[in-house]
Amino acid sequence: MQTNYFTIPALLDRSFSKFSDNNFLGFTDEKPMKYKEVQQSVNSVMGFLENLGIEKGDKVAILSNNMPNWGITYFAIVSMGAVAVPILPDFSTDEIKNILVHSETKVIFCAELLIRKIEDIQTEYLKSKIKINDFSSIEVHNNINYNANLKSSKTYDVDVEDTAVIIYTSGTTGKSKGVMLSHKNISFNGEKCGVLQPIFESDRFLSFLPLSHSYENTLGLILPMMNGASVYYLRKVPTPAILIPAMQVVKPTLMLSVPLIIEKIYKNKILPTFNSKKLTRTLYKVPAFRKLLNKMAGKKLKETFGGHLRFFGIGGAKLDPVVERFLMEAKFPYAIGYGLTETSPLVAGVSPQTVRLQSTGPQIEGIEIKLNDINTKTGEGEMWVKGPSVMKGYYKEPQLTAEVITEDGWFKTGDLVTLDKDNFVYIKGRSKNVIIGSSGENIYPEEIESIINNFNFVTESLVVEQKGKLVALVHFNREELEKKYQNLKEELDDKILELTNDLKFYINSKVNKFSTIKIITIQKNPFEKTPTQKIKRYKYST
Repeated sequence: MQTNYFTIPALLDRSFSKFSDNNFLGFTDEKPMKYKEVQQSVNSVMGFLENLGIEKGDKVAILSNNMPNWGITYFAIVSMGAVAVPILPDFSTDEIKNILVHSETKVIFCAELLIRKIEDIQTEYLKSKIKINDFSSIEVHNNINYNANLKSSKTYDVDVEDTAVIIYTSGTTGKSKGVMLSHKNISFNGEKCGVLQPIFESDRFLSFLPLSHSYENTLGLILPMMNGASVYYLRKVPTPAILIPAMQVVKPTLMLSVPLIIEKIYKNKILPTFNSKKLTRTLYKVPAFRKLLNKMAGKKLKETFGGHLRFFGIGGAKLDPVVERFLMEAKFPYAIGYGLTETSPLVAGVSPQTVRLQSTGPQIEGIEIKLNDINTKTGEGEMWVKGPSVMKGYYKEPQLTAEVITEDGWFKTGDLVTLDKDNFVYIKGRSKNVIIGSSGENIYPEEIESIINNFNFVTESLVVEQKGKLVALVHFNREELEKKYQNLKEELDDKILELTNDLKFYINSKVNKFSTIKIITIQKNPFEKTPTQKIKRYKYST
């Protein structure tokens, strides 16, 4: 297999030339910028960065919600051979300062709504704070101004092995690490994603996951750019009230999501419709009728998404098997992928035509996977990954890098998986999350949580070990309970206690004896989560 590696500026030049008059970046409520207009803006921002003293190899941070100027700024930074440092908008001021200090960032582009988070931050290296909405200076003493007529005056020699971006992860285990991804890492992954799911000039992406995360960055920005497609952004947080009208306007053909979003739609909108009448509630328990009802619901769901959707990518965490069965029977064009920030991100994936229940598909073209330390009884092993999209390493962390990348280039994912005869990957859980039972059995909390989350009125859950016992932390949907039991508001806590007892019986009737839950603790507030909506387990494990 022959693969030509490209830098991001080389890919941009090709797309700017080939797709000049195509729509590229815009908000859902406005006319999008064409590729040639984005090219002009990128060149202007490069000129601005030059005036701010940025040179090849310098770090430039982006702290912003999704918008056209996010992509323009990112493209300008990496086209100069500088290094983009995307920061997740949800990070606290302390986390942001730590990243700016650790990365030695010289300039930060910040969204107007987030300026309060950086106003008081001063570091040894940080010279300029720029408002990304209009490229004006946040600091009054900065007399270097932006104007659209600026032009880059230099030619930059950018190599495929140069670091394009440092992405600071906000994982389930706490410590944020700076993942260094090269131009080759990102462009290779974008190219192979396009092999898995071909993208056309006529495609319209609706982007609502954070661009600061490698999932949306590679698949939701680089991939459409490489193929002349257009990308639309929301001006507000993607609640159903914002998202549904936007989908009717854009009529997206591709969207990327995390499981939580489609799980909420199923549990809060679709399932209650089936359960509202005794007849449909009874019929839904019969497989033949369930499939028919799901197919009917699927047609309505596709219309809700604008009626043109051909690819709905789901990644970032494991999808609930009940919800996936619905999507499959509904003929909804979903596809599941598996990846990590450290792999730029996609490792394995499928198209909507090749999905298999609870599998993330086989490895993408050009990537090798293997299982290490395989359990001979279960076939489970830690998945190791090798290929051109494996990161360069963790920034300033050679020891941490050596712990996860072997001398011959295998990246240890930390995920326990099984493979079927066609090399389709089935994720069992994180090796760090596995609980060892009293007789040495492997207990996967994620599998128990999946059962708990399908219980009535449960929003989310977490299974942990406390003093040798399995404990389930459960967050109930109080709003839905109040609707159902309007006359029992003063007794709602008693009702939740009653539900808790039923839940414990329900869980333990569905798990093996090693995985029985001894205690259920009610979690009053939603769990803290990562950008891909995985619960930050380390905060609840003690």
